[in-house]
Amino acid sequence: MPAMSSAFAELEPNVEPLGPVSDFVDEFVEAVSPQPFFADWSRPDTAMFSKYLDCYGVPSNSVVLREGEEGNFLAILVTGRALILKTFEGVEKVVHEMRPGELVGEMSLIDGKPRFASCLAVEPSDFAVLTYDNLNRLLIEEPQLGNKLLLKLLELSTQRLRKSTMEMLPGLMPWSA
Repeated sequence: MPAMSSAFAELEPNVEPLGPVSDFVDEFVEAVSPQPFFADWSRPDTAMFSKYLDCYGVPSNSVVLREGEEGNFLAILVTGRALILKTFEGVEKVVHEMRPGELVGEMSLIDGKPRFASCLAVEPSDFAVLTYDNLNRLLIEEPQLGNKLLLKLLELSTQRLRKSTMEMLPGLMPWSA
């Protein structure tokens, strides 16, 4: 496995590289299994996926993602607590409190565009990080699992798009009520 290289470790000075997530596979499986994103993943699937992730310890009040900055990774909260923040008309608002097993940063991982929101660890937290390079390795080395991951990311993106659209334009799709 290549050395841990991700812009994630460069975000805050006190981020601590903890090693490959596969070294913490039991904790990782326990964190992600309850989440809908991983609901139909077997333990072997999750263990295989963990080989493509690096783990980082993040102190309290550390920025994990910064709105507007480019990124080449997604992050999965394994332990701790984090907030997703969005700036609108100059005011930063909490849009979601992450639970262990949830992920953030998938949009920039896929499209390479600047981050849509920020993520702040509000207590000491551990994050599993999937870089763009490791996503490509996964797709080459484990295509079935890579395709499963991509389909889940597509499903997550469409769910979030539908939810946002319904919140902004509640009468637009009456059939989905």
